[in-house]
Amino acid sequence: MAQQHLDPTDPTAAGPVTGDALARYLRSQATEFLRALRLHRETGGSGGAPGRAQPRPGDNGAEGSADAALALRQSARRISGSLHTYRPLLDPAWAEDIRPELAWLSGTLALEHAYEARLARLLLALHRLSGAAVFPAQTVGTAPAGTAGPDAPPSDATERGNLTVGAAKAGALLERQLTLARTRAHSTALQALGSSRFHAVADKLAVLASDVPLTLTAPTTDLRPLAAAAEERLTDAVTTLPLVTAGHPYNAEALIHGLSPDPAPHPQDGPWHQVRLLLRLHRYAREVLAPHGGSPLHVRVLSAGQALNRHRDASEAAAAAAQAARTPRIAPATAYALGVLHADQRHEVEAARFAFQQAWQKQTVTTS
Repeated sequence: MAQQHLDPTDPTAAGPVTGDALARYLRSQATEFLRALRLHRETGGSGGAPGRAQPRPGDNGAEGSADAALALRQSARRISGSLHTYRPLLDPAWAEDIRPELAWLSGTLALEHAYEARLARLLLALHRLSGAAVFPAQTVGTAPAGTAGPDAPPSDATERGNLTVGAAKAGALLERQLTLARTRAHSTALQALGSSRFHAVADKLAVLASDVPLTLTAPTTDLRPLAAAAEERLTDAVTTLPLVTAGHPYNAEALIHGLSPDPAPHPQDGPWHQVRLLLRLHRYAREVLAPHGGSPLHVRVLSAGQALNRHRDASEAAAAAAQAARTPRIAPATAYALGVLHADQRHEVEAARFAFQQAWQKQTVTTS
């Protein structure tokens, strides 16, 4: 199948968009970062009490701090992504110095929320799989569970009952492990925000809000070829993905690897994670062009990005379930529940890949 481009970035389609547009974008993102930092400090900078999965109702300070931390991450990612795509137009020493610091900051601030969301996802999946609250109602005319002949296969209710035995302990184990990880991530984030390293980053972004270190040729250089290059890197990476395999509903190889004793990340996931990062860079590159005549992102690009986010979440949740199943001396019923949970999340990974394939290969309707 011929590779479809996302949304062509034709340098001749409109007038040039020069480095001045990049400078305005970077200044606006630096200003957003400083505004979020001020909000974070005004709300106490706590981001929620360590070890608490959700803020208490009415705890506006914790919610405001969490929103501020999210805004800090978003601004840091956008600035870093723009520096990566448009680095030929920026002072190279300055760009290479600040990009790793922005990646460190956004990654550190993202961990606490990631652990919280992962725990919520896994507990919800356990509840769905085990049917701990209410079992499905029996269909009229169906024999009650346990009344079938001795050679009849186990009913769904029996299988769910077996899963329910270990689901509670599996959930408690996951909650202990991920809450501990979230607490540590929260402490790490607080230490990072109070460190001299973070203050150095904040000082540089304060300067960036008023002075962008462009090269001498940037005011006359068109940004569109650089944005097109980012898009090309994305399409090249997508061509390496097994989209034919993603079109099938079951991937036994991925499931078998996850159940093995090897704790290494699944080898199939890496290229998909890389495409997700490249798609984000493509989006940020287009954000710079959008106010200056650039066409908006097509809906299928947004759908593809959402599918890749679901893929990342399910992949990391499956890894967390597999890691919990490797805990020494857990009960067989607990290990069984965690194995079922892991398989469920790997199926979610495959569903997300299928959704990405459908979004990516969807034809864009154009008029001639």
